[in-house]
Formats: sequence, structure tokens, C-alpha cells
Amino acid sequence: MLALNSYENRVYQVGIEDGKPVIAKFYRPERWSQEQILEEHAFATELANAEIPVVPPLPLNGQTLHSHAGFCFAVFERRGGRAPELDFADVREVIGRFLGRIHMAAKAKPFLERPTLNLASFGTVPRNWLLQQTIIPADLVPAWKSVTDQALVEIAKCYDRAGGVALIRLHGDCHLGNILYTDEGPHFVDFDDCRMGPAIQDLWMLLSGTREEMTVQLRDVLDGYEDFADFDVRELHLIEALRTLRMIHYSYWLASRADDPAFQIAFPWFFGTDAQRYWQNQILALREQVAAMQEAPISLRLTT
Repeated sequence: MLALNSYENRVYQVGIEDGKPVIAKFYRPERWSQEQILEEHAFATELANAEIPVVPPLPLNGQTLHSHAGFCFAVFERRGGRAPELDFADVREVIGRFLGRIHMAAKAKPFLERPTLNLASFGTVPRNWLLQQTIIPADLVPAWKSVTDQALVEIAKCYDRAGGVALIRLHGDCHLGNILYTDEGPHFVDFDDCRMGPAIQDLWMLLSGTREEMTVQLRDVLDGYEDFADFDVRELHLIEALRTLRMIHYSYWLASRADDPAFQIAFPWFFGTDAQRYWQNQILALREQVAAMQEAPISLRLTT
């Protein structure tokens, strides 16, 4: 058995005598209900059955979710790959094409058990929880509270400007570590954070750099995406709002795992002597996000 780089759950590569290794994923207790995990499994399986390159759980004795010693676990085929090279327009377009296929299939029906990504679940609730703890250095609490107050107001304005955008089933955590590339193209792994939300949530993490650079990147992604799924341009108003929500929720995620020794080892800058610097940097970054949300969203047209 080889422990793999995962903190939320415990993931191992397991050698099989006379067979290919498999990946065993042990779910963190009490994070998801069995019904929510099974809905994750059903979504990944549905996509795989549509010949979309995802890695679904393997059915064993007709079941995808199993338990041992109080832990739920699932087993997956081992699929290797490398991080996609997003500097290339053709790579961005290919990833966009497969995300379009995922979202086209995702629109068929909603999640019934999985949560929704919104201002409350990723913003207000985690922010209030953090303020109730003693994790933020006392001398920085007023500044962090003030900037998150401003951030939540601006996030709400972004949602208002976007209007009633559609909520669909999402991968939910579509960063580069969850997209593995081979010579045959990309495949998507780890649907642990799948939930309902706006389509742009699965796209904005592919963007980086200046507004002009993000404009070019998004146009390339959408060139592939819109081969299969329509994109609502109103969702452009949500890019910086969703980025801000992720920042707030990430701090909550780390703080809520303070009792896990693996987190204390992996993130010493959050729990150790560098914690003061982490929160100072978060305050500065959130101030920048407040300003970014007050600007017009990126456009799909380049300025000259």
C-alpha cells in the first residue's frame, strides 16, 4: 500500500497480486452522508457511461460504497497522467470541450442530496464559524471581520448582477490537480466536492494572470465548451465572487481540520508560528478581491 497525496480523505494505491494496482479512497467520517456519497458515485458513473473521460468507482459485488471498521471507502481504477499545460490554446480548448460534455450531461437532472455552492454555504456560514473560534490572531480579528463584511456585500452584488443563472451538477473542485493529461487527452478525477452551482465554477479555476490573459484563456476554453453546452455570459459576473468564496471557505476548511495531525504537518504555516503572516496575507488578498468585484467582469472581447 502506498499513501497518496490527499488530506480531506485518506487515499492509497493498493497492489493486487497478479493484477493492476487500484486506488482505495477512505472517506473522512461525518463529512458526507452515505446518500451523498452514493450520489457522487452515480454522477461519475453516469458520465463514464456517456463515454466522458472520468474515473468512476468500481462496482464490487454490485456496490460502489463499502465500509470497514467504521470507515466508508470506494475503490477506483488507477489512472495516471500529468497536469495539463494550460499555456497552450489547444489544451485549453480540449479541456473546455470535455467540460462542456460534462455539463451537458449534468443538466439532465439535479442533485437531490448534495449541497449547493452559494453565498451562504461558502461565505456566510464558514466566515461566522471562523469568527466564533480562536484560530485568527486576536489583533487581526477586527481587520479580517471588516474585510469579510465588505467581501460578502460585494459577492451579493455580483450575484445580483448575474441574475437568476442556472444551477447544475458540477465537478465542484476542477483545479489542475483533478485534471490528468495523457497523450490521449484529459480525464477528470475526484468528484468528492461535486455539488449544485453555476457552470462557471468549473471553468474559472482554469484562468490566471491579467484580465487580458484571462480573456484569451476563457475564449479558448469556451471555443471547446460551446461545442456541447451553451454558456450564459451573465455568469462572468460570478468569477471574482466565486474566487472570493473559495478563499474564505479554504481558511474555514483548514481551521476545521485543526485536530487532524496530517493537517498540522502538511500546513505548518497555518497552525504554527507563521499563522500571523497567513492571516495578514488573507486580509490583503481579500481587500484586492473586494476591489476586483467592484470592477466590470472580464469580457469575451479583447480590448485594443
